[in-house]
Amino acid sequence: MISQDVVTLYIQKAIPGARVAVTDLTGTRDHLRVRVISDQFKGKSLLDRHRMIYQALDEPMKDGRIHALEIQAVTTDES
Repeated sequence: MISQDVVTLYIQKAIPGARVAVTDLTGTRDHLRVRVISDQFKGKSLLDRHRMIYQALDEPMKDGRIHALEIQAVTTDES
């Protein structure tokens, strides 16, 4: 289990200035939806955007605090 605030901190550390919204999908705090808005995504494919977020959350994904992750990664213009 991981708190929404900790997930936000992980992402903001890797993607400074990102706006992050985290939703617990099941009430167990390990199945999450993240919506990340950042202009660092400009010019990047959807796959590359997702990779950036997976890299940011590598530790909690590997240690099992995050079991499932749904990602929406958009630029400011796309939000």
